[in-house]
Amino acid sequence: MIPFLHLGPLTIPTFGLMVATGLLAAAYLLQADFNRRRQQLEKYRTRKSDEHDSFLARIVKQSHKDEGFIIIGVAGLAGLVGARLYHVLESPRELIADPSVLISRFGFAWFGGFLGGFLALAYLAGLFEIPALEFMDLCSPAAAVGYAIGRIGCLLSGDGDYGVRTTLPWGMSFPNGVVPTTERVHPTPLYEFLIWLAIAAILWRVGKKVVSGTGTKGEVFCLYLILTGVARFLIEFIRINPRSFFGLSNAQTASLASVVLGIILFWRIKSRTTPQTKSA
Repeated sequence: MIPFLHLGPLTIPTFGLMVATGLLAAAYLLQADFNRRRQQLEKYRTRKSDEHDSFLARIVKQSHKDEGFIIIGVAGLAGLVGARLYHVLESPRELIADPSVLISRFGFAWFGGFLGGFLALAYLAGLFEIPALEFMDLCSPAAAVGYAIGRIGCLLSGDGDYGVRTTLPWGMSFPNGVVPTTERVHPTPLYEFLIWLAIAAILWRVGKKVVSGTGTKGEVFCLYLILTGVARFLIEFIRINPRSFFGLSNAQTASLASVVLGIILFWRIKSRTTPQTKSA
């Protein structure tokens, strides 16, 4: 494993490098989604920037064909902060003993990142004047791609996100990792990389149907909640995370909540659109 790249006097953590790469890829994908929906989205842009707007609001309202980079920049930062805070708060004793763990470069929780990013996106949806569900549809494929690439950073750094011991031929050891192990274990970050890329492809195809008018607005976001929740819930069975509620890890509890929320939201969206379809 390669926790750090040494380029002359520079030392670059591979985790940070892959997170940055993931954010950049997510921004490009999100911009592509904005571009294919632009004709539909323009009808929501009613107000122009004025002197009473905040700095961020003025940037948003003056943006044109760079929306994806603005959104990922803000939501990515919020997601990193949320992921770090959630990870630290999972072990409050460590935080009390050493508050400096807050600024460590290692240890980020998936659900904390989801919460931080979600709150930022909800705020940005208002600034862009796009209905919240439609805005979440836009951002879901990009979020899946960004997460997938970020997981390669976990694999390269060997930061303890690997799984339990395995005898499978693709098992890996991390003797030089940030959290080292000489046993052959499940390379769960690699599993997540492949699964989340597949999820992103599914969401993109469903989004294409929504753009063409054969899908339902909000459907992409609901699928994101359900598919990523199921994937993370299953992956956790071979992860080394501690168990808490009913023998489940905190991530599995959060994943179940994500799946339930996605199903309820999907049902409500469908129940609202079905009567309209029948009356038409």
